Amino acid sequence: MLLLGVTDGRRGSLRVDWRASLSLVGTVLKYLAVPLMVPLLVGVVYGDDVFVFLLTALFTLLVGTGLERLDPDPDLGAREGFLMVAGAWLGVALVAAVPYLLAARGVPGILPPSSPASTLANPVNALFESMSGFTTTGATLLGEISLDRHSHAILIWRQLTQWLGGMGIIVLAIAILPELSVGGAQLMDAEAPGVGIEKLTPRIAETARVLWIAYFAFTALEIGLLYGLHLAGPLLGMELAPNMGAYNAVAHGLTTLPTGGFSPEADSIAAFSAAVQWVVIPFMVVAGTNFALFYAVFRGDILKLVDDAEFRAYAGIMGVLSAILAGVLFVGGAPPLGDLGGVVQGNVENTLRQSIFQVVSLVTTTGYATSDFAQWSEAGKYLLLFAMFIGGSGGSTGGAIKIVRWVVIVKVVRRELFTTTHPEAVQPIRLAGEVVDEDAVRGVMSFTLLYLLLFAVGTVLISLDVSRVGYDINTLEAMSAIAATLGNVGPGFGSLGPFGSYLEFPATSKLLMVFLMWIGRLEILPVLVLLTSGYWKS
Repeated sequence: MLLLGVTDGRRGSLRVDWRASLSLVGTVLKYLAVPLMVPLLVGVVYGDDVFVFLLTALFTLLVGTGLERLDPDPDLGAREGFLMVAGAWLGVALVAAVPYLLAARGVPGILPPSSPASTLANPVNALFESMSGFTTTGATLLGEISLDRHSHAILIWRQLTQWLGGMGIIVLAIAILPELSVGGAQLMDAEAPGVGIEKLTPRIAETARVLWIAYFAFTALEIGLLYGLHLAGPLLGMELAPNMGAYNAVAHGLTTLPTGGFSPEADSIAAFSAAVQWVVIPFMVVAGTNFALFYAVFRGDILKLVDDAEFRAYAGIMGVLSAILAGVLFVGGAPPLGDLGGVVQGNVENTLRQSIFQVVSLVTTTGYATSDFAQWSEAGKYLLLFAMFIGGSGGSTGGAIKIVRWVVIVKVVRRELFTTTHPEAVQPIRLAGEVVDEDAVRGVMSFTLLYLLLFAVGTVLISLDVSRVGYDINTLEAMSAIAATLGNVGPGFGSLGPFGSYLEFPATSKLLMVFLMWIGRLEILPVLVLLTSGYWKS
């Protein structure tokens, strides 16, 4: 492999072929022009923002092609893989911000702005929204008024960024681009380190395609069911989903399976009927499940799902938390919110639906809401804050720490308690009957400690920064902001609640949260390793 940037003996040599990494980043960006055709076609249908997406696609092609020419025959090693993955995720977020800026600011003498009063006219705001989209965080700067100012094309692009980011842009690229199939395994490991994607087939490109086919199929099924409710209502003489038309069905299908949570409705899923909310719940559960289990089920091994320790823990945690929250809400843990689908105290169906939906939404890091849980009791809010740290299964589209790590941590604690009284015993950690390598155990413990450390430091930094500009938030709200962005969850508490936004934060806080969303989606290490001198030099 070509080693570039050789310096004198005192500084050593640069051991990373950055040209190869950036060349493949260019390949990913170049092909991003293809999904940009979707909002362009929506713009044609609705008659808005066609040239915004045409110009963005041309810009993406030019930038991608230019980067691709840095190395016509890239050769990736482990170090180059980390740089390529981190660079690709940052690059697509930067490109995804371009339509927001063009729609809000226009191009003098060429393109008038279509949404001149948009909060996304600010480049930092546009980057925040785009990074939140691709990392499937769901934190937003757009409130009810801001959403109404944007076209159907812009809003469907906002939804589509989450769908593209859900299963992973690198996994998608490996599935469809032959130039990335060589070295694809290390790229997929870099995109989801620690609890990576299980190799389901002999060829990694085929594994990537299997994952994306399952992802697409579940998305299409949800869209069909949501729109089916809308069509079935009048036939049955009922209003099952009166406002879940084709556009809303597609928009929400695109953001459920990636556990994203963006909605073109300011009231999120609270804008829809109870029937819609019940339909969305199982798809959030699916999104937070290891997709390798579905592959086994589709091949006839149904018991694989129920025998999996991680899945049992995942289902059990959501069941227990839902039951506790239902008890809190049933006795008066939330004020009624009327048209926002609020909790009806003493109503069993409503209480169960609200508690199950919100627990599943936050455990899986989807971030949808059926009620303004920012107004719930302190007990309810702290329970939901705890849920933000759990996360989906390994190999799912969920964020946060992830169930498999918590399972390992619990087993480690149990082992330590046992060996305290039996010091001569040797007790390995097992998952699914297999011994977990001690290096992997240490990796889980290190990641979790680093995650909690970043959460604590981020909370302090955010609190200091908002006090500097006089923005008043309490400690719980500051904690929720960091938990929601680092864990790719989305909404927080207070003004950051499911019907609020992050708009009032200063630009410095927004940039910090952009960084946290980026490293949180890549599970921290692939980005932080780039900041070490040992990565760049031998």
